[in-house]
Amino acid sequence: MNNRRTFLRQTGVLSAFSPFARQTGTTNALKHLPDNAVSKWPDGSRLVVSISMQFESGGQPDNAESPFPRNMQPGFRDLPAVTWYEYGVNEGIPRMLDNWDELGIKVTSHMVGAAVAKHPDLAKEIVRRGHEAAAHGMNWRSQYDMSYNEEKAFIADGAEAVRKATGVDPIGYNANWLRRGENTLKILGELGFQYHIDDLSRDEPFVIGVAGRDLAVVPYTIRCNDILLIEGRNFSVDQFVNQVKAEFDLLYKEGATRRRQMSISFHDRIGGTPQMVLATHELVRYMQRHPGVSFKRKDEIARIILSDPTAIRR
Repeated sequence: MNNRRTFLRQTGVLSAFSPFARQTGTTNALKHLPDNAVSKWPDGSRLVVSISMQFESGGQPDNAESPFPRNMQPGFRDLPAVTWYEYGVNEGIPRMLDNWDELGIKVTSHMVGAAVAKHPDLAKEIVRRGHEAAAHGMNWRSQYDMSYNEEKAFIADGAEAVRKATGVDPIGYNANWLRRGENTLKILGELGFQYHIDDLSRDEPFVIGVAGRDLAVVPYTIRCNDILLIEGRNFSVDQFVNQVKAEFDLLYKEGATRRRQMSISFHDRIGGTPQMVLATHELVRYMQRHPGVSFKRKDEIARIILSDPTAIRR
């Protein structure tokens, strides 16, 4: 009987008869509910929102992608694009830091090693204001085609650059465009990292076993990500706000009965523009008006989930 109920829950048959399904009209028998769907946040949060602030400007390769047409002749630098990236450290991150202070929230900053090596004072200021310094590789190279030893050195060098600039040993990792390789998680475990975010498979954190130890997965998203929506799809600020707000509204509803996490991502030269910071301020204030919503750094989420016996394990 217990095995049958587990199967029905996993395939979603039981969810068709839940109060939520009756309320919303959802009767999709294929809806997936994990075995521990009743798990909640131990601090009583109904929904945890985690914001990423990518510190990448200064670590990009020559002639990196930008809003300008890719029509440069070989052998020349794309100088306007260089200034677009410089905006991220000159204006973007400082403006976002002031916004987080006004809102009273802390975020996680995924820092590219080469970027913080060029701008150590800014990296240090991020940490001074109470935000997390996480690792984001040494530069923008892809990792999936590196050898094991090359990738291990790449990750370690990036983490060391963050430590040197901030005085903090990063415990979280984010690969370039999330494209980790077959060896990445094992390397992270060997290097002592506690979590990574290169996973889109759930709307709540979970635990995996890597290199003989537990590693937390604090899921990322591209649905609430400025680089995809604003730069990639040319969303207006209003469209961005509407999409993120819709995501929040449903996750908040689901949070009444199960553990839910919402991830939002901002990049220094995109999320730090005046209109995006204003929109973000309004979005966060909207979320803060809902009882039970908390904002947590990703290292905090990782530590919670690693010590929670009800966490999903994979």
